[in-house]
Amino acid sequence: MSTGHSADLPILPGATLGVLGGGQLGRMFAHAAQRMGYFTAVLDPDADSPAGRVSHHHIHTDYADVDGLARLAGLADAVTTEFENVPAPSLEHLAVARPVSPAASAIAIAQDRIAEKAHFTRCGVPCAPYAVIETAEQLAAVDDQLLPGILKTARLGYDGKGQQRVKTRAELVEAWQAAGCVPCVLEKMLPLEFECSVILARGRDGQIVHFPPQRNLHRDGILAVTEVHPQNMPKTVAQGAVNSAKSIASGLDYVGVLCVEFFALADGSLVVNEMAPRPHNSGHYTMEACDVSQFELQVRTLAGLPLTAPRQHSPAVMLNLLGDLWFPGGEGDGAKPVAPRWSEVLALPGTHLHLYGKLAPRRGRKMGHLTLTGATLESVRANASQAALLLGLPALA
Repeated sequence: MSTGHSADLPILPGATLGVLGGGQLGRMFAHAAQRMGYFTAVLDPDADSPAGRVSHHHIHTDYADVDGLARLAGLADAVTTEFENVPAPSLEHLAVARPVSPAASAIAIAQDRIAEKAHFTRCGVPCAPYAVIETAEQLAAVDDQLLPGILKTARLGYDGKGQQRVKTRAELVEAWQAAGCVPCVLEKMLPLEFECSVILARGRDGQIVHFPPQRNLHRDGILAVTEVHPQNMPKTVAQGAVNSAKSIASGLDYVGVLCVEFFALADGSLVVNEMAPRPHNSGHYTMEACDVSQFELQVRTLAGLPLTAPRQHSPAVMLNLLGDLWFPGGEGDGAKPVAPRWSEVLALPGTHLHLYGKLAPRRGRKMGHLTLTGATLESVRANASQAALLLGLPALA
């Protein structure tokens, strides 16, 4: 179920919507809610959190603090989360008093790769062949057919963290020990053609709307480029991804915005990688290229408002902006950050710059993104290539 509390829905503008987590996704949720006439309340332990600094209320405390949760429940008429590693018991606690979406049960599954893969299997959505490794006995019993593979910690892995490639049994043993012998999954490496994702929104009544599937490029485990246009992947692959994402959401009785990431293989088939129970980097383009953004759909699902099918009106390319851009000579010994070439980038037609309000750039830290839109795919890709050149980013694939 989406919530342990029955409330009068819809929750109309003028009410207060709460979010656990103060990062950039919470910030963009707050902006979307405020644009629609809602007040917002953020609970986050960082006094300078990007979302907390733009919200009407910022409860500066730990996610598991009972008093802080009580304050949030007192302020907010409904509560969501901006990232999956918020404690599921905190969401359960809030759901006694207020509508909460997504539900703690969905968050708990997304926090554990073992439970997540079991859910995908129950929904009939294929994963890469894998083995669960929780004990030395399970490690010893791993099938040779799974090598070479990727060893992933079952919990607290994102943006490439908690992952190690292994080619041999010796490397597998060493990697598991280096991970602290915590529960892991070993996934077989498959012949990857490209990566893609589907972002959908599901209401309390079970209605689902979705955006066009996004084609994604990752570098060092972090999303670097997203392209969304009718030519970005074969139609059969796109439809298969949408159908699988819908099955995963329905199987959770999910309420909220959900992103499901896939690997498209060389033979044209798809395997699911993971899900994110929230808006996603690969959906940032929706703020400029669609008539309804992923963040507005997050507001609508939380408040019980009607869901309308989003329409993409412009081809789009999104470039992720990491803290590395502020250190063109490297982030060594006392290097001071240098502002990227924003004026030249913003001179390009159809550029939309989003910086997240983070006070200090650091290598690998997500500082913002740049979305490029236009009338034609050719013009958008040309301007995206020029923007990447100006920013010192690798060329588009």
